[in-house]
Amino acid sequence: MLGDKKKSIFGKLSQRVSDALMMRPTIDEDFFEELEEILITSDIGMETTMKIVETLRTEVQSNNMTKPSVIKIRLGKIIADVMDKGEKQKLCDEYPLIILMIGINGGGKTTTIGKLAYRLKKEGKTVMLAAADTFRAAAGEQLAIWGERVGVNVVRHGEGADPSAVIYDAIQSAKAKGIDVLICDTAGRLQNKKNLMDELAKMNRVIGREFPEAHRENLLVLDATTGKNAVSQVEEFGQTADITGIVLTKLDGTAKGGIVITIADEFNMPVKFVGLGEGIEDLQEFEPADFAKGIFDE
Repeated sequence: MLGDKKKSIFGKLSQRVSDALMMRPTIDEDFFEELEEILITSDIGMETTMKIVETLRTEVQSNNMTKPSVIKIRLGKIIADVMDKGEKQKLCDEYPLIILMIGINGGGKTTTIGKLAYRLKKEGKTVMLAAADTFRAAAGEQLAIWGERVGVNVVRHGEGADPSAVIYDAIQSAKAKGIDVLICDTAGRLQNKKNLMDELAKMNRVIGREFPEAHRENLLVLDATTGKNAVSQVEEFGQTADITGIVLTKLDGTAKGGIVITIADEFNMPVKFVGLGEGIEDLQEFEPADFAKGIFDE
């Protein structure tokens, strides 16, 4: 899935694990302690690291594993199992569908909406966008540009308008036109965190009241370059929105990719998409097994 970009992200991790294996004649406790340090410094959380290392330790000892290549493959499979959330991994494929995109400013939310709209339209779905981030200057214009680029309608009001009013109008238009997927941009920052969370809660109430039959996805967009700060964003937004999945952006520009593993494990949260560049097709479905295997591809 991620090809050369994935290898560049995790090349150091793979090499460090190889070095740790090759530098000792036997797989002893020193190796597992070094592996813990390698995983933690790759931005994998302490709790998740301990789970991965303990599982590997048990399997190595039970099966008398000694070959470095076999141990690396097994480590990849353990990581894949930690991230795999089964059917929840996929975007809902029942329609009509409303996708509420949430996340802080600067995380790539609006750009992700454009890429997701392109992806869905390419799959044959009818798509509409709602520019409900009315507090950030030019957010509506930015979404309108994406709408024109992708070839989908965008419902927008003026700057400073009530975001929930935009959602309301977009729902009425989507229902009248029989749109498959309505993707809603939201504000990433208001006067304070409480105002932001209150606004998200209000939008959810409007959707529930005006379009109760619609299926729902609340996707949290996280910037991979923020590393462990992404964990606090999951915690904060999760208090207001029923987050159904994560979109991790800018994964091509960071060595902090281990945060994918941490979020999937600690929050039992599926990572549904990853952003790997600026191109319109650089939003890809997240496949845990493929992702983990690629870490240790030689």
